Amino acid sequence: MSSAPPARAGNRIDEGQLRRARDLVAAVDRGFEAKVVGQKRLRETLLIGLLTGGHVLLESVPGLAKTTAAHALATSIGGSFKRIQCTPDLLPSDIVGTQIYDASQGRFVTQLGPVHANFVLLDEINRSSAKTQSAMLEAMQERQTSIGGQVFKVPEPFLVLATQNPIEQEGTYQLPEAQLDRFMLKDLLDYPSPGEESEVVRRIDAGVFDRPEQAMIDLADARELQRLAGSVYLDKAVLDYITFIVAATRRPREVMPPELARYVDIGASPRASIAFAKAARAAALLQARDHVIPEDVRHLAHRVLRHRVLLTYEATADDVRVETIIDAIVRSVRTP
Repeated sequence: MSSAPPARAGNRIDEGQLRRARDLVAAVDRGFEAKVVGQKRLRETLLIGLLTGGHVLLESVPGLAKTTAAHALATSIGGSFKRIQCTPDLLPSDIVGTQIYDASQGRFVTQLGPVHANFVLLDEINRSSAKTQSAMLEAMQERQTSIGGQVFKVPEPFLVLATQNPIEQEGTYQLPEAQLDRFMLKDLLDYPSPGEESEVVRRIDAGVFDRPEQAMIDLADARELQRLAGSVYLDKAVLDYITFIVAATRRPREVMPPELARYVDIGASPRASIAFAKAARAAALLQARDHVIPEDVRHLAHRVLRHRVLLTYEATADDVRVETIIDAIVRSVRTP
């Protein structure tokens, strides 16, 4: 796992660095695909999260390989992985850690919680209380936790992958807008095709999932990919395209037909533009390109905006999906 010269901020990626990125991504793909069947978009979403340091929110019914995918990606880069099962009685200290009294030493010692890992899976985050959900905000935003007046940095790279059940299921708490906005991407998972499901069963029968996993790259390689993704070229015209799309979510009546605009309650914050820029750079690098194109932005629109564009109760009553609104907004902005 030799190291190539890192890309410097403001410099274009050269051909050698682009080949290096392509080789590293291909290695991670092999590790991921050894454990996960199908789920191509989920793989891309997780890789974008890894390359940007952005967190990911996944919504689906149980049993669609979310935990397996997160663990496979963590193993592929040689990172640590922790899974937290969220329940209504989960406490903030169960996540970030606490101080316990050590009788043998006669003093309190700090015991770090499971959030101190490279990959943290918050399973069914919307089954935990609002107080516990908010305990993750400092770790997600500041990359640190505070325990007993001391600050503890989380390891790098650091990626929070949270899953949630559809809100209409019993025993769930809707995530507040402030926490939703902390997630760079939100993706919806669907059932596998019959062929993919057959392959899952075949691999289980063959014992494929019981075989020991191994790292395909190391953490230094992952940090190198992050540096390269940050140096992908984003032209001003494409950046303006991003900001125009995000701004259009805040003034839908000026850009959309009134029959759709009336369903928009709140538009996206500037975090959406930041997420678009970072995610588009990562998506371009995954395609072995050194520059962002408008198609990258359109490709990510649903994942960046679906949890940031809030609809009215009337939209829910009329069964209007947020993706329909996002598509109409993107169509309203001229492509550069």
